[in-house]
Amino acid sequence: MAMLDVDFRVDTSKSVDEIVPEDLPAEEVPGFLSRLKAQPYLDELRENEVLITADTVVILNGKVIGKPRNEADAHRILTELAGHVHQVITGVTICHYGKTPETFSEVTEVEFDSLTKEEITYYVNKYQPLDKAGAYGIQEWIGAAAVKGIKGSFYNVMGLPIHRLYTALKD
Repeated sequence: MAMLDVDFRVDTSKSVDEIVPEDLPAEEVPGFLSRLKAQPYLDELRENEVLITADTVVILNGKVIGKPRNEADAHRILTELAGHVHQVITGVTICHYGKTPETFSEVTEVEFDSLTKEEITYYVNKYQPLDKAGAYGIQEWIGAAAVKGIKGSFYNVMGLPIHRLYTALKD
């Protein structure tokens, strides 16, 4: 958001239980979660404010891969992603005072090169990616060492599709 030269503040004071309906298609999960995250803030939204909430998921072979539970889970996830193409989908919800919230999702395909067990261990130990969907941050070592190709928004993989958000805010 800072790159857009707009005034903003981050508020994570309200949490929600990220419970997703079991029959919800994987590609719809991030949009659902971004709408869910907006709910607790709507009553506090003022006329001159815009609320933006987002959620990013990694999808491999139609299955949502969330944040790792621990280091062993991070190893498992990165082993699954290595040598494959996966999708990173971010759902973004924009709320204006007195208007119906609008949600969009941005999809980026990321191709990982193969990774050795030692490379995965190095990354997990050094960067501790336990707070990241798919157990990695593309802006970190693994992005340079393992990302073979990307189709779509780089910033989406970081967690917020800045260009698409900027365009939506202009509209």
